Amino acid sequence: MSAHKSVTVVGLGPMGRATARVLLEAGVDVTVWNRSPGKTEALAELGAKVAATAAEAIAANDTILLSLIHYDAMYGVLEQGDLTGKTVVNLSSDSPANAAKGADWVLDRGARFLTGAYMTQGDELGHPASKLYVSGPADLHESLRPLLEKLCTNVYLGGDYGVAQLYYQAGLAMFSAYLISVQQAFAMIERSGADIDTFLELTKDDAGSQRDFTLFFAQAAKEGGWEDLAALRMMLAGTQHVIDASEDAGVDAAITRTIKDYYQRALDASEKAGTVVPVYRILRGEA
Repeated sequence: MSAHKSVTVVGLGPMGRATARVLLEAGVDVTVWNRSPGKTEALAELGAKVAATAAEAIAANDTILLSLIHYDAMYGVLEQGDLTGKTVVNLSSDSPANAAKGADWVLDRGARFLTGAYMTQGDELGHPASKLYVSGPADLHESLRPLLEKLCTNVYLGGDYGVAQLYYQAGLAMFSAYLISVQQAFAMIERSGADIDTFLELTKDDAGSQRDFTLFFAQAAKEGGWEDLAALRMMLAGTQHVIDASEDAGVDAAITRTIKDYYQRALDASEKAGTVVPVYRILRGEA
């Protein structure tokens, strides 16, 4: 059967289960395998074929989608089967360098390889904002697009095997800091006896403002960073105010202390250099 009609999904964490479920709903013949067999039962009820071993899962189809905790997990799974002539699409999260290393390993075993990274609303592949970043050979992606587009909108980013992970991890750098900071904000409000719903109302239009800041700092990055000494001093003082307000409420402010440290380092470097050293240059490891 072609990859458009038949596929193997290996790894049944939240994203692996979502991948298999969406493909089954789209009428694709799906074989699944997971190291812990209990996760296969619900998918079997939806019509998935359950492979008894990794080798059986690999042999079942020409196209294998991986959804594992990291790229290192791929080696122990795929070495159990014959990859000659297979196509492996690794949807696992990892660094760009590990993705490139994984590609070499798969190619050396006679298979073709694509890297993918879900930029989604949790495991809601059908959410309008959900995307699948893809990199690797353009012709291979085009041949698999009818299958992969069943999952969510594809964004092809080029032939470099690591580039899909680069853009994905850059997005997570923003998102992971946001998740902690928004919980810090809620904790400050709740521990101070105020109302979280009031805060939600006050910040309901923040998305547009955040986009404006993103565009501003993107342009600044292209020019070497935000070079405003007075603003750096203001941000240093502002982060201390957040720390004070958090700790007055009994809330951990470690993330804000880390942010404050970047402003302090930029100011220290600026004083030493005799010119403004942006935080962006600190992050780039240049100062």
